[in-house]
Amino acid sequence: MKIIWLTLNANLKFCYKKTYINMNKESVDVLIIGAGPSGCIAASYLNNNNIKVKVIEKSFFPRFVIGESLIPRCMDHFEEAGLLDCLKDMNFEKKRGARFIRDHQVCNFDFSKKFTEGWDWTWQVPRADFDNALAQEIIKNGVDVEFGSEVTNVVFNDNTSTTSVKDKNGDSRDIEAKFIIDSSGYGRVLPRILGLEKPSEIPKNSSVFTHVEDINRPEGEEGTLITFDIVKQKVWLWVIPFSNGKTSIGCVGPTEFIESYGVNTNEALKQMMKLSKHYSSRFEDVDYLFEPIKIKNFAKSVTQLYGKGYALTGNSAEFLDPVFSSGVSFATESAILAAKLTIKELNNETVDWEKDYSGYIKSGVDVFATYVKEWYTGNLQTLFFHEPENPEVKEKICAVLAGYVWDKENTFVKKHDRAVKSMAYLIDMEKKDKYN
Repeated sequence: MKIIWLTLNANLKFCYKKTYINMNKESVDVLIIGAGPSGCIAASYLNNNNIKVKVIEKSFFPRFVIGESLIPRCMDHFEEAGLLDCLKDMNFEKKRGARFIRDHQVCNFDFSKKFTEGWDWTWQVPRADFDNALAQEIIKNGVDVEFGSEVTNVVFNDNTSTTSVKDKNGDSRDIEAKFIIDSSGYGRVLPRILGLEKPSEIPKNSSVFTHVEDINRPEGEEGTLITFDIVKQKVWLWVIPFSNGKTSIGCVGPTEFIESYGVNTNEALKQMMKLSKHYSSRFEDVDYLFEPIKIKNFAKSVTQLYGKGYALTGNSAEFLDPVFSSGVSFATESAILAAKLTIKELNNETVDWEKDYSGYIKSGVDVFATYVKEWYTGNLQTLFFHEPENPEVKEKICAVLAGYVWDKENTFVKKHDRAVKSMAYLIDMEKKDKYN
């Protein structure tokens, strides 16, 4: 009898342990890492298509993040994911174009005057409010979003993955998923865990930025217009007014330039703002709402955008430069596409991730990368400030700045690697002939 009891007792312990493990392993169709715009777009689209989705977010919302100027292309994604109305209710500052200034030269882009059909406006947003509005909307619609939890490891099996998560109390558990969409942004969870990081081809630039209570804001359009103020060929300031009376200001330039102002970011940004002929007096005596933040060498890249059982979206995959505000647009573009392809994958349909995802996203990134590079060479600035303006060229460039970088009917998209450089060369030759 003693032998029988010991055997039974051992079996009971084994059964109890097995049940305990299963209770601590959650199963979902799709696990999304990150609740920023990319994660929310993907989660909303999947949820609307009856896919069981779970979102893990390391931070607690609302939280500050950079990327406060949107471009029109992302409006298509908000609408398709069913998130446009909740954003309209926030009454963010409308962005109908952008202004670039250099000394006394001014170049205005109006999104209603662009080559490619599409949205003529978007928003300038405090990201804490913007991201929280998206997150709360998907929660309201039934998406399970877990804040304050961190992904510590991911193991890919034959047809599923096991993600280890540590919650806000320090407790760990596993989540089993059929597919993972990494929308972790600067956290870059899967690139870090899977060793996918690679150096970006974009020049090493850094930024210093903060928010101010814009007490000297002028009335009318001047007080609401987003502006890029070029103080040196490779150094520029941004001014992004919000509808709440606050304004985001920042400086971007080569890392060695930013570092030359020392470690005190408050004093550094004050000195940088003095470089602006247009804005120095407006922001001279205003208090910074938080200690200016410095981000060094922000351009990021990866060796691949997808793998068996996962896809990378947004900044977790690629980040270029803030100069044309492309970050959120690429985040939402990649998110909506990844969600659509994931549904096909879950339905056992054939998905060509290389062509339909990686190839597509990279083609758009390549276009914007060209414009970023040519901005810092000065070639794009030559086109912006050339007089008289060429309306046809300006409309085509405006379509690129609005985010419609997949429109091959636009020669400044189709031949992006040559168009800007060739046009700048012709302008320079014309100037030389004029003065010789």
